[in-house]
Amino acid sequence: MDCSLILSVAFVQSSGPWEEEGVDWGMIKKDNRRKWMWLFLGGVAAFQFYAIREILAAFALFVLGFAAIAAFIASLYLLQKSWEVGVGRLAASQNAAILAVRRSVAVVEDLARRPIRRPGSAPAR
Repeated sequence: MDCSLILSVAFVQSSGPWEEEGVDWGMIKKDNRRKWMWLFLGGVAAFQFYAIREILAAFALFVLGFAAIAAFIASLYLLQKSWEVGVGRLAASQNAAILAVRRSVAVVEDLARRPIRRPGSAPAR
């Protein structure tokens, strides 16, 4: 720990000869408040300029635009993830209707793999 930090903490917390030197902590707090007051008033005065208003309005529009794009992308992501979970649960299901659909799909796949004509047959005219 820094030695100057320890001394400054001891200076603030103890009562002793330092208080007699005329350090008025209430005045320091008041000066800090004045600093923030002047910063606020400077900000209000700067906001009165047209260019500052234009920059802040453009910034607000950009923020809204990017927020809309982010919301759209997030909704697509959530839609894809929910679809993934739903298909996973459907594939793991042991419901009789789902099992019948699986068998039907397997039969159609077998039919699709078979050739339409027998090997060695004459071409159609």
